Amino acid sequence: MDETFDREKVVDCMFDPITSSILAELEDGEKECSFLAQKVSISESEVLERLSYLIENEFIFKKSNDGKYFLAANSDKLSTIVENSENFDAAINSLEKMDTYLN
Repeated sequence: MDETFDREKVVDCMFDPITSSILAELEDGEKECSFLAQKVSISESEVLERLSYLIENEFIFKKSNDGKYFLAANSDKLSTIVENSENFDAAINSLEKMDTYLN
């Protein structure tokens, strides 16, 4: 894989609560941007802004049809980031630590 992107920035995008909700919606396939915006209660432009780095680096595919935007996840590329990310273990450890404090 040609790594001309910032892995940490991609991981940060993926684990942002709103962005991760959007990505979860895209697991089932392509969705219209307006549908995603409605699901997470933000504007379409904010959806595109939040996903812009992932779109720019082809983790998310964006296409336009009749003035509407459609988004689809590049599942293979996204899962590769998680599987190969050194940050993934650190993120899990941080979540477990937060969970301990909350309990």
